[in-house]
Amino acid sequence: MTESVLDYMTRLGRAAREASRVIGRASTAQKNRALLATAAALDEARAELSAANALDLANGQANGLEPAMLERLALTPARIDSMIVGLRQVASLPDPVGAIRDMSYRPSGIQVGKMRVPLGVVGIIYESRPNVTIDAASLCLKSGNATILRGGSEAIHSNRAIAACIERGLADAELPAAVVQVVETTDRAAVGALITMPEYVDVIVPRGGKGLIERVSRDARVPVIKHLDGICHVYVSAHADLAKAQKIAFNAKTYRYGICGAMETLLVDQTVAADFLPPMAAQFREKGVELRGCERTRELIDVIAATEEDWHTEYLAAILSIRIVTGLDEAIEHINHYGSHHSDAIVSDHQGQTRRFMAEVDSSSVMVNAPTSFADGFEYGLGAEIGISTDKLHARGPVGLEGLTCEKYIVIGDGQLRGQA
Repeated sequence: MTESVLDYMTRLGRAAREASRVIGRASTAQKNRALLATAAALDEARAELSAANALDLANGQANGLEPAMLERLALTPARIDSMIVGLRQVASLPDPVGAIRDMSYRPSGIQVGKMRVPLGVVGIIYESRPNVTIDAASLCLKSGNATILRGGSEAIHSNRAIAACIERGLADAELPAAVVQVVETTDRAAVGALITMPEYVDVIVPRGGKGLIERVSRDARVPVIKHLDGICHVYVSAHADLAKAQKIAFNAKTYRYGICGAMETLLVDQTVAADFLPPMAAQFREKGVELRGCERTRELIDVIAATEEDWHTEYLAAILSIRIVTGLDEAIEHINHYGSHHSDAIVSDHQGQTRRFMAEVDSSSVMVNAPTSFADGFEYGLGAEIGISTDKLHARGPVGLEGLTCEKYIVIGDGQLRGQA
């Protein structure tokens, strides 16, 4: 009898719960050994990884995937290098599990403090990017969690090839294969099962398009760490070094169009707009970026008229909206109204302005004189990230090792009894 999707996912969930107890008590050395062995396995399997990815890319093109999705799907030699570096960097990071802080004596004589512990089983649902398989596996493993990874059907061959390398790494460290499980079926019912198994899964992290994240947030019976959009802004203030601002804005948009930290709206102070926008627009046009602007912008440069919808849009493509603002107050108001609380930047040499921007912009990452494209766990020194959270409970911003753990109170006594001093 053929196994149903629900039975299959239940089997994965049960195995993950059992494996979580093993990895939760594993030593730092054992976890690092698995990470480094996986890095070595990836390095040895470059040909297999490239061949598997070529199958996915060919299928994606045949199925009419958008260029931005194909770009995310590509497993280039540089991205394989990055996965290997990420694994080694995670191995070099301090292990948060078991760390104890804030121990203090109470009047009763007991000591009270907090210990950092794994979440348990982390379910991760993602689209396109096969490198997420390694990012997620490495962070969950180092933080003492078992994980169930459900990648998109468009990356199934790449993910299977990566999963084989992870399995080799776990075996080398004598850890159960169920510590990291990649869902083999492409049936969409697997997602529905994964997000409704609180008895086996402790938290869900969705990474992908808005539709996926909205569905997971709506239907999940398991806590979710998420962000919906990456509508990121760069504000060029009246006190900006315009040459520096031009480089920052260009990098924020064109480093990679498909990342959630790409700038989608450029805000320019009215006092510098006439000097800044014409050369900035020329640079974007040379790169092939389509420009849309407000009425004041259109008086200075030849661009398509921006609509109200443009300010709400995450393009993930070579399209940029531009708005001229009257000053810092209007820039902050625009960002907090239209933004997605992801990552926003100011270019300014005025300390008072930058302090206000950092304090008042309600985003998970706020940059000063740096592009929003830096919003990334690897760049933040986290080794990798499991996602970027715009939530305000538990984890916010790039979620690394600490974001995949929680704390419990520990109490140490020596025979004291409640009510006795």
